[in-house]
Amino acid sequence: MEGFSAFVLFFLVLAIVIVLMGVKSVQQGSEWTVERFGRYTKTLRPGLNLIVPVMDSIGAKINMMEQVLDVQSQEIITKDNAMVRVDGVVFFQIMDAAKAAYEVNNLNHAILNLTQTNIRTVMGSMDLDELLSKRDEINARLLSVVDDATTPWGVKVTRIEIKDIAPPADLVEAMGRQMKAEREKRANILEAEGLRQAEILKAEGEKAAVVLDAEGRKEAAFRDAEAREREAEAEARATFVVSEAIAKGDIQAVNYFVAQKYIESLKDVASAENSKVVFMPLEASSVIGSLGGIAELAKNTFNKG
Repeated sequence: MEGFSAFVLFFLVLAIVIVLMGVKSVQQGSEWTVERFGRYTKTLRPGLNLIVPVMDSIGAKINMMEQVLDVQSQEIITKDNAMVRVDGVVFFQIMDAAKAAYEVNNLNHAILNLTQTNIRTVMGSMDLDELLSKRDEINARLLSVVDDATTPWGVKVTRIEIKDIAPPADLVEAMGRQMKAEREKRANILEAEGLRQAEILKAEGEKAAVVLDAEGRKEAAFRDAEAREREAEAEARATFVVSEAIAKGDIQAVNYFVAQKYIESLKDVASAENSKVVFMPLEASSVIGSLGGIAELAKNTFNKG
């Protein structure tokens, strides 16, 4: 009887152990693959799961959270034969645990090697200037290529970032000299442009001054001509009046012409450059009489008007 009780107890304990072997608790962010006699059958999700004890076993425990891998620094020869050292990071997430477990061996190592190879391919097809100025474009091209290549493995590559691009020291020094020369070139261009603009403004100012001077001389000439015209009209009017008076026998008109010519002659003699002292024997009564005749002639003219 005691032997039977021990046998029952043994089978009871064995049953409990077998049941416990069939209960699996999967943590959040993980998935487990199940194999039956070495063949994949299903995937266990986070939470409490049941499998067939003894027949089923856990194949691989897959991390389903987004992961990051450091891409080791490597030397790359660019399209223009410049040697640069490049490193980066890869962000990826497993979307299918079964594919990640059974389609590729050592998933992380495979992703790293694939990324390094494509970094050499993509960046090796570009010039150094493009590498330094188009980092976003490089990241996008790498992401597209690596993501397509890892899709059969059940992996989604979310980001690839180039962390550092380090040219050789002599190349950095040469680039510094080139940048300095470019800055000096731009400064010289700006200075020349400023001088050019100043010369243009100066020329425009001189042009405006010449135009204004010409306008002024034109206006002065016009007014001078107008004055001469009026003087000629006045002279013609005076000549007409005197001629009319002479025709009528007015002696005062003759005195006017004599006095006018006499005074003009005195003015010419006085303004001569070689005359220092002038003796003028003249009869004061004759000049006064002539002036009186001019006044009388003017009075008669105004009375007629």
